[in-house]
Amino acid sequence: MQTIHYYLLSGLFALLAISCNNSNAKNKENDNTKKSVNMKFEKVALPYATDALEPVISKQTVELHYGKHHQAYVDNLNKLVVGTKFENADLETVVKESDGAIFNNAGQILNHNIYFTSFKKDGGGEPKGKLADAINEQFGSFEKFKEEFNAAGVSVFGSGWVWLAKDQDGKLSILKESNAGNPVTSGLVPILGFDVWEHSYYLDYQNRRADHLKEIWKIIDWDVVSARY
Repeated sequence: MQTIHYYLLSGLFALLAISCNNSNAKNKENDNTKKSVNMKFEKVALPYATDALEPVISKQTVELHYGKHHQAYVDNLNKLVVGTKFENADLETVVKESDGAIFNNAGQILNHNIYFTSFKKDGGGEPKGKLADAINEQFGSFEKFKEEFNAAGVSVFGSGWVWLAKDQDGKLSILKESNAGNPVTSGLVPILGFDVWEHSYYLDYQNRRADHLKEIWKIIDWDVVSARY
């Protein structure tokens, strides 16, 4: 009888030990999972309501573009950098020094942070101050600059961006970048960027990219954009 009791107690203690070990392992796994999805990188907060850019950009497009596409880049990057040298790096450093999937997602976060903060309700008009002077000096006029910028955007093959950027001497240039490209990888400072990925305009303009680019100028926040120069 004592032998039976001994084996019963031994089995009970063994089950308790296994249960404790499984619980500890699960807690450790949960801790690791929490660490792996720590949201270090975030998308910029919209400085306007999602319907503020209508009719140039619809509420539906803003909600999908900002809420779904932009958020997906953020979620992806926060997972991808875990355990890499970029885990504690700032976003611009990641864009400058990474490649592959990390670069693609980091680049798109930086691109969209610049893009979405370049607009405001009832925006438009023309830049003033130093940026206006530089545009007039290098492109002849603001209208000529817009024409050249729009033409560059239309000619981007497939998905990408068109950028106005400056070098360390303040010289402006218009650049076409494919996919997640950003001027920072060339040592330049991005001033203004238009997204020519189809998800940025297709719901509102279908395949009419040129029309979309012409309309965007009506919502530019030139105070914000000029401050980047």
